[in-house]
Amino acid sequence: MTSSSAFPTPSASLDLSPLVPYGWDDAWADEFAPYDSEGLIAGRVIRVDRGQCDVATADGVIRADTAFVTPHDPMRVVCTGDWVAVEPTGNPRYVRAYLPRRTAFVRSTSSKRSEGQILAANVDHAVVAVSLAVELDLGRVERFLALAWESGAQPVVVLTKADLVPEAATLAHLVQDVETAAPGVPVLAVSSSTGAGLDILEAVLAGGTAVLLGQSGAGKSTLANALLGEDVMDVQATRDMDGKGRHTTTTRNLLVLPGGGVLIDTPGLRGVGLWDAGTGVGQVFAEIEEFAADCRFQDCAHVAEPGCAVLTAVDSGALPERRLESYRKLLRENQRIVAKTDARVRAEIRRDWKRKGAEGRAAMEAKRGRW
Repeated sequence: MTSSSAFPTPSASLDLSPLVPYGWDDAWADEFAPYDSEGLIAGRVIRVDRGQCDVATADGVIRADTAFVTPHDPMRVVCTGDWVAVEPTGNPRYVRAYLPRRTAFVRSTSSKRSEGQILAANVDHAVVAVSLAVELDLGRVERFLALAWESGAQPVVVLTKADLVPEAATLAHLVQDVETAAPGVPVLAVSSSTGAGLDILEAVLAGGTAVLLGQSGAGKSTLANALLGEDVMDVQATRDMDGKGRHTTTTRNLLVLPGGGVLIDTPGLRGVGLWDAGTGVGQVFAEIEEFAADCRFQDCAHVAEPGCAVLTAVDSGALPERRLESYRKLLRENQRIVAKTDARVRAEIRRDWKRKGAEGRAAMEAKRGRW
């Protein structure tokens, strides 16, 4: 922490009300108090690029360098949505610290190393944009939702380009399909071109911070412009054949919504790797974990064990087999990521493989004995 003699003490009458639209509240003021006594100023990061960031402060937006805050740890770098303590003067100014994050949206790095990458901080709602211009990929929706739940934010699924599905019955069926993959999550069909559903989404997002997530071509930038009431984000045409678009957003930008609240737009995410998201996976597949509570064995893997309530639910039609396969896939992926940094988990995986190998050999010996 910087010495209090290094900077002038700010005026006690400094008006921080300009920060309220960005989410400033009494709790943040309490967190910032130690830095205030040292002459640092409060602000919220609205954009980060090339080791620098734009920070909204009571006196306007300033540019600051982020190198002072552990730049080599992808989980501890300054990110969009952070509340920070910044030097009041200097060229360049430096961010001296960020306040403890209430929530953080994290994915595994694209390099597949045992590192997490923080995409946005202090988020209340994670808006997962899914285009209706192409066939629904429920597995990808579940993946985004696992990360959203793990972050501590409330997920919301927004089906964009709803005007491309003019039949009300078909649209209702698509919404219902997504609802089965998103228990406990609001699912809204929205058209940025006609405005349908926007009023409901605006009401959901008002008063908090939302991060907008989804693949390239999901209509995020168009949706952001519709919520902002102006063309702030660039929009590129999407290929009709596969729904894929170019990255129209290249950085994460925090923008104040006219109806209240703020929105963090993000680049399209081609790869969305889980990062220690076991709790999030459990919330996405809450019904499977409810069935699992009735399994005969506490460590049931829901593969071929006798008395498996999950497999019974699949056989009876109470649980779609697709859901179980998606659950298994995300659990395996998350376990691999966690095992890279957790020796205990690695040991458990080795024991599990040995147990399965022994069971397989025993089954083969039993078959040979019958021949």
